[in-house]
Amino acid sequence: MVIGDVVTDVVARHRGPLASGTDTAAVIRTLPGGAGANVACWAARSGCRDVRLLGRVGSDAAAWHERELIASGVSPRLVVDPEAPTGTVICLVDTGAAAERTFLTDSGASLRLEPGDWSEALLDGVARLHLSGYLLFSEPSRALVGVAVASARARGVPVSLDPASAGFLLELGVDRFLALAEGVDVLLPNRDESCLLTGLPDPADAAAELSRRVPLVVAKQGVDGALVARSGAVCARVPAVPATPRDTTGAGDAFTGAFLASLLTGAGPEASAAAGCRAGALAVERVGGRPPAGR
Repeated sequence: MVIGDVVTDVVARHRGPLASGTDTAAVIRTLPGGAGANVACWAARSGCRDVRLLGRVGSDAAAWHERELIASGVSPRLVVDPEAPTGTVICLVDTGAAAERTFLTDSGASLRLEPGDWSEALLDGVARLHLSGYLLFSEPSRALVGVAVASARARGVPVSLDPASAGFLLELGVDRFLALAEGVDVLLPNRDESCLLTGLPDPADAAAELSRRVPLVVAKQGVDGALVARSGAVCARVPAVPATPRDTTGAGDAFTGAFLASLLTGAGPEASAAAGCRAGALAVERVGGRPPAGR
């Protein structure tokens, strides 16, 4: 079960710096996205038989997003917001060697999930609950997280969390985020998020420090693979899979979805992180944050 954001991505791939005050040539595509939705789709692509997604969208694009999720093997539980439009993210992707991306984000309905959207029945038969960190950046969805985590803990369902955005984390505040993350079993930050959450410049030291708070930390390192940390120490360094990047949008979501799918098969954290690295490599060679439709 994934709870998270469902948004419309407008991906603009350009080469070199943006030309201020005039035109910059780009290839532009409109695609389904959202960190939570992407994770769910990659989990289904990686072998999960029953992946559910709770998200909130506007009436403007609800039917399209539902079709796209179903085509990716996900069972959507989409709440249609009566007032806000579907969230939209403009992804500016420099098509240079790193294919690095910058996001302009209008969260729209996606962060308007609220406790009233939750039902205990959503956890029936669920082996793991995953939360997109974007939920922590608005008051209504923070309240939903509290209700959902309490429900999961009462049922003995483990909970994982991806911090989602270093920029939004900075606005929320590190101490507040860490307090909200209490009760989480697995934390999946990227390099910048790990360092921000600990104040440590070295990614390995940061991952180790976070693992004093959360039982399992899997820190995504991009081209440097991933770090697995437990009990205050890094216990595995998993290499990245070579890839030729076209668009890094959603690479971390791909890692997370594949990692969680592997964990659910009984694989250990290191093997699951390797599965995540393989999915991340596939993701960066595609435009957009989703896997190919179908399984």
